[in-house]
Amino acid sequence: MKQSQFVKGLLHGIPIALGYLSVSFGFGIMAVQAGLSAMTALGISATNLTSAGQAAGIAIIASGGSYLEMALTQFVINMRYGLMGLSLSQKLDSTFNTPRRLIVSFGITDEIFAVASAQKGKITARYMYGLILIAFFGWSIGTFLGAIAGSFLPVSLTNAMGIMLYAMFIAIIIPPAKKSRSVLTAAAIAALFSILFKYVFTGVTGGFAIIISAVIAAAAAALLFPVSDDTDEQTEEAGN
Repeated sequence: MKQSQFVKGLLHGIPIALGYLSVSFGFGIMAVQAGLSAMTALGISATNLTSAGQAAGIAIIASGGSYLEMALTQFVINMRYGLMGLSLSQKLDSTFNTPRRLIVSFGITDEIFAVASAQKGKITARYMYGLILIAFFGWSIGTFLGAIAGSFLPVSLTNAMGIMLYAMFIAIIIPPAKKSRSVLTAAAIAALFSILFKYVFTGVTGGFAIIISAVIAAAAAALLFPVSDDTDEQTEEAGN
């Protein structure tokens, strides 16, 4: 039974791993373009497992940002994983002790959280190990292959392939933005301020530009589309 749960997690994680393999390929190219080696890029992916955080981190490294800038950027971007972990903790079975919770917390991503949350009943540690392990290898291997390819492929080709990571971000945003006015507004405000920091307020470094844009967008969406304790966002959008 225990082994079957691990295999079940592996099988459920195959689609995630395949998606990560292609997307992390773009991250590997991005890392090499920023002056990092293939092994350094692999080390970043193997110890972080966060696409948006890694992309922002590469930008900060390339621009010579400070440790404080890096820490604040990662905190803002990856804050959602803490909320996902709290939500997922309600589905863990009684065998989850503190060491197991710490191990699983490393591998919580948007996709892994979605698959694990969709499971009926309680989920076991072995299931989460299988789900996370194969996704981890997909992300790490894709990064390494992308970094290797970026070292010898023509610049025109690597530039084209480097947009895969940004394409994933767009693919994540568009579906909820089409259904939710608040998501669309937040995304538009964040994009607007990112453009302003890129072309107008050029004195602000990339990391702090991300932080400021994210905070302003989130605050604006919270003010414009408040959600009461007894009303979810779907009800609010239907009423509008």
